[in-house]
Amino acid sequence: MHLLSALDRYQTQLAANGRSPHTRHQYRRHIHLLARWLASRRHSGDLRAIGHETVAAFLTSPAARLRPDGRPKKGSAMNGLRSSLRAFFGWVHAAGYVPSNPVRFVERARCAPPPPRGLSPAEQSQLLHAFTQAVTPEERRDAAFYSTLLHTGIRIGNAVQLDIDDLDLERQELRLRHAKGDREEVVYLNPAAQRVLGEAIGKRSAGPVFVGRHGGRVSARNMQRRFRGWLRRAGIARAYSPHGLRHAFGLRIYEKTGDILVTQAALHHRSICSTLVYVRVPEQRLRQALQA
Repeated sequence: MHLLSALDRYQTQLAANGRSPHTRHQYRRHIHLLARWLASRRHSGDLRAIGHETVAAFLTSPAARLRPDGRPKKGSAMNGLRSSLRAFFGWVHAAGYVPSNPVRFVERARCAPPPPRGLSPAEQSQLLHAFTQAVTPEERRDAAFYSTLLHTGIRIGNAVQLDIDDLDLERQELRLRHAKGDREEVVYLNPAAQRVLGEAIGKRSAGPVFVGRHGGRVSARNMQRRFRGWLRRAGIARAYSPHGLRHAFGLRIYEKTGDILVTQAALHHRSICSTLVYVRVPEQRLRQALQA
C-alpha cells in the first residue's frame, strides 16, 4: 500500500475517533512532507519499503528540520513532527499494513516549552487606545472582537462561533458550546468584557455575536489577517497573532493572583502542565530571595 493511500484511511479513522479538523490537518501536513521527501529520493512510497533507517534519514534531512524560509525549526515543532509520525505509523502497524513499526526508535526530544508570547501591558494599552479610534461598523466590530479575546482569554475559534444566545450579560457569563476537546465551558466576564459584548450585539436578539461584512459570521482567517492591521495602527512593531491576546490574559491572571490553579481555571486548561508555561519568577523577587 502506498503511503498516501494509508494516510487517506488514517484520516477516516481520525474522523471516526472524533479528532478535530486541526489535528487531522496537522497529521496530513506532516505525512505529506514525508511523502514529498521520499519522492525526491525516488522512493516508491510503498509502506513496506519504509524502514526505521528511512525515517531517521528523513528526520535529519533539511526537508524535516528547516522551515519554508530556510530557518531551523524549533524543538517543539520537530517534536510535533515526530509525534505525527509515531501516531500514523503506530496505526499503520496496528492495522496490519506493515509487519513492523518503522518509527519504533523515534523519541520526542527533551525541550522546554517556549514562553507564551503575550502582548506586554504597554502593548495592550496601545492596542486598546487604537480601538478608541474605531469609526466604521467593521472597525467597531473588530475592537469588540479583539477586546473580548483580551478580557476573557477565549480562543479565536470560539469567539467566531459565539451566538447571542450564548451570552448572559446579566450574570456576566458566556457559554462556549464547542471548547477545545469538544467540551462545553462557562466563561466569566469582567465588567470590560461585559461592556464590549453588550455594545457588539446592540439591540439584536439572535444570530452571531460578531457579524461579517455580508451579514454572516466572521471567519477566523479574516480576523487573524485584520489583527495585523490593528497592530500597525497601534504602533506595535512585534508580530503577534490573536492568540497573543489569550497569552496576555493568562499572564495577567497569574501575575495578579500568583495562583496557578486560578490561572488554569481561567484558561480552561484540562492539564496543569499547559498552564505551567505562565509561571515566571519576577526578577525582583529572585534578587530579594538571594539576599536573605
